Amino acid sequence: MIPAVSALEVRDPRLHDVVADEPLRRVATGFRFLEGPVWHPRERSLVFSDIPAARMSRLSAAGELSVFRDPSHMANGNAYDRQGRLLTCEHATSRLVRQEADGSVVTLADRYQGKELNSPNDVVVARDGTIYFTDPGYGRAAPYGVPRSRELPFCGVYRLGARGLELLTDDVEGPNGLCLSLDERHLFVADTERMHIRRFALTGSGVTGGEVWARTTGAGPGEPDGLKVDSAGNLFSCGPGGIHVFDPAGVALGVIRVPEVTANFTWGDDDLCSLYICASTTLHRFRTRVSGVRAF
Repeated sequence: MIPAVSALEVRDPRLHDVVADEPLRRVATGFRFLEGPVWHPRERSLVFSDIPAARMSRLSAAGELSVFRDPSHMANGNAYDRQGRLLTCEHATSRLVRQEADGSVVTLADRYQGKELNSPNDVVVARDGTIYFTDPGYGRAAPYGVPRSRELPFCGVYRLGARGLELLTDDVEGPNGLCLSLDERHLFVADTERMHIRRFALTGSGVTGGEVWARTTGAGPGEPDGLKVDSAGNLFSCGPGGIHVFDPAGVALGVIRVPEVTANFTWGDDDLCSLYICASTTLHRFRTRVSGVRAF
């Protein structure tokens, strides 16, 4: 019998305190390019996007796959708000939408100062209901979007809350994945084009700082994309070769090696210690020792 191969590239021995030393488990395959996985803690199910297929799928706790939304308008990132409503970034329509309890879909944002957004990419919701999302231009080109010219001359990171839609920064060349720190005082943003992760301090009027917090380096295809923090404040980021793990101070602990380009991930299962990984054509599952953060 051929022994199972560990998926870990260890750069700091503390990585073993954060994730398990085991191989990846393939859950489902045959997709075109996966993104935006989100776990519903009450329904015990995973929803994720296949961007080029313009379809969203649902994986039940029993492992059964079903179609969740078709067409999805080339949906990318997803997030649940504090009421358990699903927010989705649509590449084909340049919209951020929310699915209501009755199944209807409403538009939350599609324009900034009268001009159409580029293509909302990823989204996160704070505990007070404030929404943050990125808006690069990737959804205006094939194969991850509909080819068309842009109306805005920049790529931005936005906040949607009590003050309406606010541009927090346009000083990110390729804003992609994003996440909040555990205390929600900082916003982390992946700049895909510059291969690094930025950290912004959140204020009532916008953001300050924006320093380069970490860089994803190493062998293999991939770049900074999906970002999330676990319940101990460790930050996980897609990058070359798989998912890079950083401690709360930004020290690289290692990489969960994935055989395909990895775009995003989330924690699921009842203990929130199963990392569901969207890697191009395949959905993987990988166990962690530290749990993720419950969505609602």
